Amino acid sequence: MASTQYYEGIGRRKAASARVRIYSGGTGKVMINDKDVQDYMPRSGDYEIMISPLTTLGQERGFDITVHVSGGGISGQRDAMRLGLARALLKVDPDSRSALKAEGFLTRDARVKERKKPGLKRARKAPTYTKR
Repeated sequence: MASTQYYEGIGRRKAASARVRIYSGGTGKVMINDKDVQDYMPRSGDYEIMISPLTTLGQERGFDITVHVSGGGISGQRDAMRLGLARALLKVDPDSRSALKAEGFLTRDARVKERKKPGLKRARKAPTYTKR
């Protein structure tokens, strides 16, 4: 990493939780759970969605990023990392709040899996009705 000074943001989505640290004065290097970003996120488009707060501010190469993420699946982790990155950027430059908020990067998506109810097959799916 370029420097030891960093800004941290926590992001959550579904069952995933991500701790994102951004180091100022970096080269754009991204490490997720001590792996390179291409090894951790091979799906096309996931990396672009994750760094979209940086793209909005035009600072794709301005920071080095390390992420520790756990829980959930691929999309939940990606969105948790995006929220954590946006919150960390807010600590670097509080004036960027309006730009990040306009794109919806500072809003926590509170939708989670609904619990299964007794007598049903899933949260809302009822067993097939038979008359006889």
